[in-house]
Amino acid sequence: MVSLGCPKNQVDAEQMLGVLAGSGFEITSEQGEADVIVVNTCGFIESAKEESIEAILDAAEMKKRGKCAKLIVAGCLAQRYKEELLSEIPEADAVIGTAEISRISEICETALAGKKHILKVSGPAMVYGLPRLSTTPRHYRYLKIAEGCSNHCSYCAIPIIRGNFKSRPYESILDEARMLADEGAKELILLAQDSTGYRDGEADLPLLLKALTRIHAIEWVRLMYAYPGRISPGLMTVLADEEKICKYLDIPIQHFDDKVLTAMNRRGTSEDIRKTIEQLRRRVPGIALRTSLIVGFPGETEAAFKRLLAFVKEAEFEHLGVFTYSPEEGTPACGLEARVPAEIAAERLDRIMKAQAKISLKKNRALIGTHHRVLVDGIEDMALIGRLATQAPEIDGVVYLSETESEPGEFVEVTISDATEYDLMGTAKNLIANDSNEINGTEGEP
Repeated sequence: MVSLGCPKNQVDAEQMLGVLAGSGFEITSEQGEADVIVVNTCGFIESAKEESIEAILDAAEMKKRGKCAKLIVAGCLAQRYKEELLSEIPEADAVIGTAEISRISEICETALAGKKHILKVSGPAMVYGLPRLSTTPRHYRYLKIAEGCSNHCSYCAIPIIRGNFKSRPYESILDEARMLADEGAKELILLAQDSTGYRDGEADLPLLLKALTRIHAIEWVRLMYAYPGRISPGLMTVLADEEKICKYLDIPIQHFDDKVLTAMNRRGTSEDIRKTIEQLRRRVPGIALRTSLIVGFPGETEAAFKRLLAFVKEAEFEHLGVFTYSPEEGTPACGLEARVPAEIAAERLDRIMKAQAKISLKKNRALIGTHHRVLVDGIEDMALIGRLATQAPEIDGVVYLSETESEPGEFVEVTISDATEYDLMGTAKNLIANDSNEINGTEGEP
């Protein structure tokens, strides 16, 4: 299985792996050993499409000269460009959409039986409740709580690929969370294209978060993809009051100039964004905020960009990612005039990242000498690494640990000793488990 793109796509890949393993297939991490290669693609922006095509072509080459007999193309790119993939990449034996992941074993078996050019792509659907084979360390797991998006931002193809927003049934989320906890998960990372839109009957996001904290083995619950216009007072209260919920929120604002926000079809104004950030800082002390931005959107003037840059310096986000605008066919923004030249967009991205590096360094240096609870993740570059509650895996910085022989999934008490722009260094002391095998809390960050 080659899985590309976001963690939401990764959950789909884990479900396909679970179905395959349950059907008697043996999973290998080596493409050269595989009889079947499944490429789970991403089709979000142009660079992701290019990466997906490259992965498909690499697998096709492996099919020509290796053991591989069959190549299955799945995921978002397959959902969006099904006919094109099947006609232009003859090495692909099957192309399947995002709703067909439960049929992956059947499709692999049909391909192995000799059938070619299998096309199974139906309309967008939410798939859950399948067995999952973890592709992350078992102590943290992604948990998808919804599918699709109904915000219809003018630049975004997600509604085209994944359909409108659908909340997953409340009880099914809790059932899977308990299962993941039984498998060793200490941290649950909640995923949706717009997590703040979650509602299943009377169950809204704050209620769901509270219920997840009641699962005994779960120590951290982390919320990703919160739409800034939907962060309610109730959600802020839960973030502030529940100790197991990480004081961390991913809140993509995309831009700060009102004309650009309007062209993006984003709800709310720049002043609404500012007030939301101020309220979160005030009501949830110690919260770390991550955001994502788009520069080079059609019509973004130098003045509009400077307003965005000024707000980045004002808001001082703990974590920040920037993308240059990618025109996606079928989206309203694709037809907009006043395109920003690629070199100008790249230069603006660089200016924001340089400003953010200074902010990150200042904030990280302020942590030197403080004490925190850290979750150990594993080995990176021959060093043991872990994360604070204010660091999400794979996208934020890490804590390089010394003076500990802790294992992945353990919590340690750490004194921060040094800092760079994005990473921390710390001296660790193992926490002591009590008789009930719970991990004791420590002073400092929850």
